[in-house]
Amino acid sequence: MTNLAKLEFMALDITGKSYLSWVLDAEIHLNANNLGETIKEGNKATTQDKAKAMIFLRHHIHEALKSGYLTIKDPLVLWTNLKERYDHQKTVILPRARYEWINLRLQDFKSISEYNSAMFRITSRLILCGENITDKEMLEKNILNISPLECDTATTIS
Repeated sequence: MTNLAKLEFMALDITGKSYLSWVLDAEIHLNANNLGETIKEGNKATTQDKAKAMIFLRHHIHEALKSGYLTIKDPLVLWTNLKERYDHQKTVILPRARYEWINLRLQDFKSISEYNSAMFRITSRLILCGENITDKEMLEKNILNISPLECDTATTIS
């Protein structure tokens, strides 16, 4: 548990911009350190585990957030308060990600790899917000982006 003092990922910014990825990172790290139960409702975590989780969480939030939640000693309470404060980010990110998904076109990119990077960035945000993008939908998106001229050229070459 000596690794708890290190900053394993970016601290939660006061604006909450990085909240969704921060939650995912924090959950993964708490679970990796056998502290995941401390942020779950009705947990039976020991006082020592709760203290370790609090140290970890407080180390990974902005200084202003630390002072704002100074009196909180239970990681579940801190976790819940941060969720109430920042979980609305999904309502901001999701519409933008849906818009980008609908308007994603291969012709807007210089290369296939740039297009693929954009596609995976968008799908990651959609998944983070609870949307499920299947492999079939991704494949359909790729097929729809191939122009009829490219199809004719591809069949002629084959």
